[in-house]
Amino acid sequence: MPSTDDPLHRDQPEDPPTLSANVTAPSPALPGSTHDLTAARAHGIVDALTDARLKCWADKAYQGAGGPVRVPFRGRRLKQWKRRHNSSHAKIRCLGEQAMATLKGWRLLRKLRCSTNRITDIAKAVLVLHHAST
Repeated sequence: MPSTDDPLHRDQPEDPPTLSANVTAPSPALPGSTHDLTAARAHGIVDALTDARLKCWADKAYQGAGGPVRVPFRGRRLKQWKRRHNSSHAKIRCLGEQAMATLKGWRLLRKLRCSTNRITDIAKAVLVLHHAST
């Protein structure tokens, strides 16, 4: 088993943010070395979005996800319309980034050294406390 001091092997919960930038419910945690797109597929997020006909604005790491997942254009010398597209894409994604910042700001989750099964339960409990206090 990898050392828990290695940041690539820490367990990280994935979360689906709402349009109001609130964390709604964390999905079961996967090892920290799991790529975001792999985690989204493992939890059925891409398929669920496709079935619900919902669009999703993701970062460049989701290139090739297909379906409703929208990603920004890549490259340095982009045409004006592609730069405008990337700018509006970033404005939409900022809500999800705020939700992730909230989740990462919970000091307890940064210091966890336990199994992924317990991390999910702890994240759910912290989420209840967070919503109760706001």
